[in-house]
Amino acid sequence: MFNLVHFLLFVLHHLLQAQALTLPQDISALKAFKSSIKQSSIPSWSCLASWDFSDDPCAVPHRTRFICGVSCSPDATRITQITLDPIGYSGQLTPLISQLTQLTTLDLSDNYFFGRIPSSISSLRNLQTLTLTSNSFSGSIPDSVTALKSLETLDLSHNALSGKLPKSLNSLTSLKRLDLSYNKLTGFLPKLPFNLLELALKANSLSGYVSKSTFDGLTRLEVVELSDNSFSGTLGAWFFLLPSLQQVDLANNSFTHVEISKPAGGNSDLVAVNLGFNKIEGNLPVNFADYPMLSSLSLRYNRLRGAIPLGYSKKKSLRRLFLDGNFLIGTPPAEFFAGDTEVTGSLGDNCLRGCPANSQLCSPRQKSYAICKRAYSGKPRS
Repeated sequence: MFNLVHFLLFVLHHLLQAQALTLPQDISALKAFKSSIKQSSIPSWSCLASWDFSDDPCAVPHRTRFICGVSCSPDATRITQITLDPIGYSGQLTPLISQLTQLTTLDLSDNYFFGRIPSSISSLRNLQTLTLTSNSFSGSIPDSVTALKSLETLDLSHNALSGKLPKSLNSLTSLKRLDLSYNKLTGFLPKLPFNLLELALKANSLSGYVSKSTFDGLTRLEVVELSDNSFSGTLGAWFFLLPSLQQVDLANNSFTHVEISKPAGGNSDLVAVNLGFNKIEGNLPVNFADYPMLSSLSLRYNRLRGAIPLGYSKKKSLRRLFLDGNFLIGTPPAEFFAGDTEVTGSLGDNCLRGCPANSQLCSPRQKSYAICKRAYSGKPRS
């Protein structure tokens, strides 16, 4: 009986293998993909090491060959996913990846791929997720990537990509998440895809204004991360009125003015705003106090003047407030120092009077009288 069971399992295995008919072009593309990776960077226990082409890639069950890193269509004829393990594979992405026309996911994150992203990637018309984060890809983002109409997630962050963003980025009509952070990208923001939920472009060298036309029609946008760039000018009132906006990080840029209107009907999902380390002038925007869910606000290290609006201290949702490093004057609202306050952050390094030295909010200490006098009168202290 024992031998009979083993014989039947053996027959079943080979029958399943015989039924697995992975398209030859897919097999040749997989072979080219593996051969473009340095053999010395493929550990014996890794997913790629199990890619032994003496077996069909889509044959089941996967016991010793193709045990991970690749997935197939239900009929076992097409490769639909490549998701590599993050163990330091080193090599280039072969242009022959374009033969995998039923690929829906390509994830090579946290490895050492280098060189250019091949323009032939535009042939992957069914691709929904392209994740190449934390590698060493260089050169420009190929314009052909905008032909991927099914793409929902594009993550090319933490590479060495340079040049400008593709002009026709808005043609990615299915795109929901775009992360190009921590590269060397330059130029202006093009018009963005209207279905976008999350936008992350932090730590590049992007510049110019943040214009309304760029964000026109983005009614679903929830997260905007543009910190550590060189954006400048005025951030218009339209920006914070984007209907689904929740989190905004525009720190470490060169914005000079910010316009804030009250939310339409008093409704807004805005939770967190970081405008720190810019060059914003004028008074603190009073209308931030009218955003009902705002819990974190940073305007630290700008060029703001005037008094702290009383509405900030009466805002029950506010938990983190950083206004340090400006030229704010007057006495801070007493509500900030009540025993039941839940606000953390800093009002330090301003020109405030009567900020209690024993309060964490008042650290670091205020600017000297001489600095504050020069800021407001233009006359140095005699």
